Amino acid sequence: MPPSAESALPRNGFKKIKSESNIVTIDVGGQLFQTTKQTLNLAGPDSLFSRISESASAQLAPPFIDRDPELFSILLSLLRTGNLPSKAKALDLQDLIFESQFYGIETFLMNSLSNPSHFDAFNLEKSLILPLNGRDSPSAIATTPFGSVHVAHGSKITSFDWSLRKKSTILTQFTAVDSMLAISPRLAAVGATDFSGLQILDLENGFVKETLNWENVTKTGSTVQGIGSSPEFLFASFESSRRNSNSIMVYDLNSLSPVNEIGHYEIYGADINSAIPATKLNWVSGYGLLMASGSHSGPSGVLGNIKFWDTRSGNVVGEIKENVDCFSDVTVSDNLSAIFKVGVNSGGMFFADLRNISAENPWVPLGERKKVVNGKKEGSGCKIESHGSQVFSSKGGNIELWSEVVVGSKKSSKNGREDDRQYHAGGKGDARGTTVVDACSAFSSLAFFFLGCATVSLRGTRT
Repeated sequence: MPPSAESALPRNGFKKIKSESNIVTIDVGGQLFQTTKQTLNLAGPDSLFSRISESASAQLAPPFIDRDPELFSILLSLLRTGNLPSKAKALDLQDLIFESQFYGIETFLMNSLSNPSHFDAFNLEKSLILPLNGRDSPSAIATTPFGSVHVAHGSKITSFDWSLRKKSTILTQFTAVDSMLAISPRLAAVGATDFSGLQILDLENGFVKETLNWENVTKTGSTVQGIGSSPEFLFASFESSRRNSNSIMVYDLNSLSPVNEIGHYEIYGADINSAIPATKLNWVSGYGLLMASGSHSGPSGVLGNIKFWDTRSGNVVGEIKENVDCFSDVTVSDNLSAIFKVGVNSGGMFFADLRNISAENPWVPLGERKKVVNGKKEGSGCKIESHGSQVFSSKGGNIELWSEVVVGSKKSSKNGREDDRQYHAGGKGDARGTTVVDACSAFSSLAFFFLGCATVSLRGTRT
């Protein structure tokens, strides 16, 4: 009796092909590609890949797509691994964007390009120049989690989408925008120190959706000194037009209705501390607190304060008064549980542990302690921001990057500080006189610095 088909199978593991195979063959521009239905379905139900997966059958001829097979290969690799292959660097990003739109996976491509884990933050380089109309220098930048960028220059705001293609330019009522924060893909909170009210602008259609005002005791106008946000709230620091009172208003981020008022100060006599409005607002999510910082230059030098507010109770739960080498700029890192500043007089970098801000002098210098020269402000104009576990500072046209280096076990000293916390300056990028932003928005939420007339963002190199 002849052997059955089952027994005729070779012993090397070959198996019968099922009629409903999981393998899908696609003909793109005359070139055949094979993948699995699971891979195609990763593109989402509304994509062309998903429709191909649903209609594919081993009994039918491979579906034909009249597109570029090289670009298809890149996008298929993206679906398989979640990352763009190295050969994608040789292709024009714009071509990839158009192709991803055709297949319905633009969001997939954008998320891959915007993922900070795909970048080596120590290798800093210039990326590209964004074209702006007119001669006005950038005064404020707002970025979104979606990768889009809004740049204020003079009385105009120019918006770029996540691929940094110019999208639109609108004319505002301001002479110059001093503060701007994107609160949705199309809306931004915008304010100026010489114009009353916080405006909520529709950046797509170019109109004022709503104006938020703070009603002070003197019934005068109120100008915006700083803007911040948390996942729930919008924060705005106001100062009266007469500059004799200031406050921080808390608004519901969705309805924009006022929720609370904190830090309301009326200025009496020579109380200089109450005269300092908050000019920078940072939300510290790990602690559920709002960090509000501001400084003032007077006859005795630059003075400032950093306050941590419980926005629900309206109470200050921590404060640092800056009397010696006040900050030129200050930021907070949730990941590192620390505050960082650039001293306005010394130009030096300092950090303070968030768990120890009540100490008499919580600041610990990073690197060599710099001497303060009388009358010289080495840190004037320097900016500092944090992203994840890295801190970026601008100095003299350069960008410095600092990261924490863990050395041995952390032991607290007598004053309660972890003095063995060490930070290493890991990289520099030259940023003189150039407007530079990253096409992939790796640091889209914050890494923008203003160096005179230069607006700078950093880009890491893909790994």
